[in-house]
Amino acid sequence: MSALADDIRTALRAAADPALAPGQQAYMKSAMPYLGVKVPEARRIARARAKTETDATALRSASLELWNDATHREERYAAMALLATRPVRGSPEVVDIVEHMVRTGRWWDFTDEVAHRMAELLDIRPLGTAMVIRRWSRDDDLWIRRVAIISQLGRGSRVDRLLLADVIKPNLGDPEFFIRKSVGWALREYARVDPDWVRGYVAAHDLSPLSRREALKHLGTA
Repeated sequence: MSALADDIRTALRAAADPALAPGQQAYMKSAMPYLGVKVPEARRIARARAKTETDATALRSASLELWNDATHREERYAAMALLATRPVRGSPEVVDIVEHMVRTGRWWDFTDEVAHRMAELLDIRPLGTAMVIRRWSRDDDLWIRRVAIISQLGRGSRVDRLLLADVIKPNLGDPEFFIRKSVGWALREYARVDPDWVRGYVAAHDLSPLSRREALKHLGTA
């Protein structure tokens, strides 16, 4: 293991409160155990240890080492935090790592966190990133489809409405809770920017009750 990954792993164990671990594991329904480090602290530890590292390759390598060799879930939270560091954020190499994390993590806490990295890439490399996201929206893996649907969260007025509609379309009939929830979430967030567009979209499409309810949650109608 690299020195950076090893340093982060040691710091996580030093910060652990074993009394927290069983509750964390139960809440997340995780087969992988917890050390007992809260998520914000795990991220802070990773950022602090990586503060002086300016080599993007080294940071990506440490991220993958922490992820692949993880024995406790906090190591994976730290791995994701390294992808948000300045030298790495927005680099095209992040796409493959995000895909790897989503396909192997297979749960909402991982998927929802790395979705932010795709939002950053849409700002920096919109055309190529949009192609990837459209492809992901039709993937057999529900978690890959979820990350495609929520990939524009936080972009506000920069949301590409055509891309948003394109990634929702192949998922409208999916009965999976995590897909229906993500459709509603993505629309609800964009409703803060363009409520009329969201109302029109919901009126024109056959959304599940869950997606519809989430989309219109703050618009005074359901």
